Amino acid sequence: MVNVTELRPGNYFIDENQMFVVMDILLNKTAMRKMVAKVKVKNVRTGAIIELSRNSGYMVDVVRLDKKKMSYLYDSGMGLCFMDNTTYEQIEIPHERLKWEMNFLVANTEIDVLSYNDEILGISMPVKVALKIVDCEPAVRGDTVKSAMKNAKLETGYQVKVPLFIDNGETIYVRTDTGDYDGRVNQ
Repeated sequence: MVNVTELRPGNYFIDENQMFVVMDILLNKTAMRKMVAKVKVKNVRTGAIIELSRNSGYMVDVVRLDKKKMSYLYDSGMGLCFMDNTTYEQIEIPHERLKWEMNFLVANTEIDVLSYNDEILGISMPVKVALKIVDCEPAVRGDTVKSAMKNAKLETGYQVKVPLFIDNGETIYVRTDTGDYDGRVNQ
């Protein structure tokens, strides 16, 4: 059990029989009141993002999730299939739990599968991934009034804004938290 004011982004905890991951925390202390922690959290099982407001001294159970290295194999239509590289055991995670992550997964990508008490909760993506551009708008000469970005479609089907100098077939880095372009892969 820890005080709610000691939580940090990325911590997993249980409160009122629900498991949450901390996205952001704001501590507010005024002269006449106890410190109030406003915690932006994501419900691990439902994916709902809410803000909890708790007074200093409120205790929560911090939990540790088990991480297992697995490779993404394919989309079965009902969910995404992953395989343990050492035991060759395969698991399937429903699409509902991985809506955002599906934008950045290609076959044979190694990721960490998160579980708690043998219940599979989801996956942990790297900060950025390298993806290939399959369709890209042509650059318009002289169109440099603003930030000079154009649309590009990645191999996963995800649409991203890229600089004008990026062409079809190039591989770029994309941030998995925001979905933004993060640079070109040197080839």
